[in-house]
Amino acid sequence: MKTSVLASLAALLLVSPVWAQGDGASAADTSDSSELLRRDDPDNTPERGPLSSEPGSTVVLRGLDKVTARTRDFEIAIGDTVDFGALSITAQYCRKRPPEETPETYAFLQINDRRTDGFGVDVEGEQIFSGWMFASRPAQNPLEHPVYDVWVIDCTA
Repeated sequence: MKTSVLASLAALLLVSPVWAQGDGASAADTSDSSELLRRDDPDNTPERGPLSSEPGSTVVLRGLDKVTARTRDFEIAIGDTVDFGALSITAQYCRKRPPEETPETYAFLQINDRRTDGFGVDVEGEQIFSGWMFASRPAQNPLEHPVYDVWVIDCTA
């Protein structure tokens, strides 16, 4: 039992994403072409070679309120935060591949579930999602919330 738990923990440490390792990878780096990159960008791999697209400045998301069955599309400028129901969504990065490549749009989002003290005053919420969301694979890294769904639609310049 102890061996399997230790093996599982070791496997988690080996496959942890770059941004979670605390080596400053979550901050944007500057490359030779002065393009802002995230080291943990899914397309920033040695196998792919140089990136053929620029990071976007605005991510387009769609939110679903499961209680009312209403959807809302909204745009978030990179670095800004938008409220959707009880969620606060911050867009950190997005990229859209050019049409000549395999289509993909993805964004790095941080989502907090805001809370109130019972009298309508906001108190510190809980971060419920921090990671990459892909437009072509919304179920791969989903937001797990009992009331809301959020997914990536587009990334614009």
